[in-house]
Amino acid sequence: MAHESILAYARYRYLKLATAAVVVAIAAYVWDRPPNGRYGGTWLGYTLGTVAALLIGWLLWFGVRKRRYASNAGMVQGWLSAHCYLGTTLIIIVTLHAAFKVGWNVHTLAYVLMLVVIFSGFYGVYAYLRFPRVMTDNLGDDTLQMLLIRIADLDRQSRQLALSLPDSINRLVLASAQGTRIGGPWWQQLRGRDPHCPTTLASNGVQIIGRKLAGEQAKSNHQLYALLLKKQELVARARRDVQLKSWLDVWLYIHVPLSIALMVTLTIHIVSVFFYW
Repeated sequence: MAHESILAYARYRYLKLATAAVVVAIAAYVWDRPPNGRYGGTWLGYTLGTVAALLIGWLLWFGVRKRRYASNAGMVQGWLSAHCYLGTTLIIIVTLHAAFKVGWNVHTLAYVLMLVVIFSGFYGVYAYLRFPRVMTDNLGDDTLQMLLIRIADLDRQSRQLALSLPDSINRLVLASAQGTRIGGPWWQQLRGRDPHCPTTLASNGVQIIGRKLAGEQAKSNHQLYALLLKKQELVARARRDVQLKSWLDVWLYIHVPLSIALMVTLTIHIVSVFFYW
């Protein structure tokens, strides 16, 4: 069975539903002509605002729902598809609720936070649709743990070969084995590379020093250089895997806290409207 994208789930069921909701909201907005002009306090403004608030609450609940796989409330894939499409409708529904009016107040803050949450969600959809495939292509039949084991084995072989070579080469190989890092701080994980990687420095140094060697040492040095190049390739793949996983995770550190901030601001918006206006 072919894998079905969350965006195409059930023959684009939620795209059709979202499109219908947007069409109805726009039609109602165009049809309604209140005597005091359009704003959030008209019957349509309150209706659209209520729909938007309920929808935001439901979308935030998805974070809980997707971890409850024993629930009978529907397939998680379907909920995720609905989350994407119905969340996007908020751009139109809330804009119409506000009647395109913004200002320096908590109401506009809630609107801006909503837009940031939605657009960060767009990145999340892109990341989860693209990165897993790229990760599979990068690792092939390996896993990250397998790559690390192969890197360690190359370090062992390299240090054995280096024993018959000059001390300067031994120092480079030792630095490569002890100083090469996979992962590290979050900014290095996101970058996916180390501009001062000891393995790169070792392979370059071994190549330069090897030009002065002859006989068996030259042969051993050539074998060592090949091992270091292989290690470079494995290290690059391992770092790429960590980088992709980090980019998958990093948006959650933005999306989730901002979603919580949105709910808090939305609550303040609702309370201020009903009790202070």
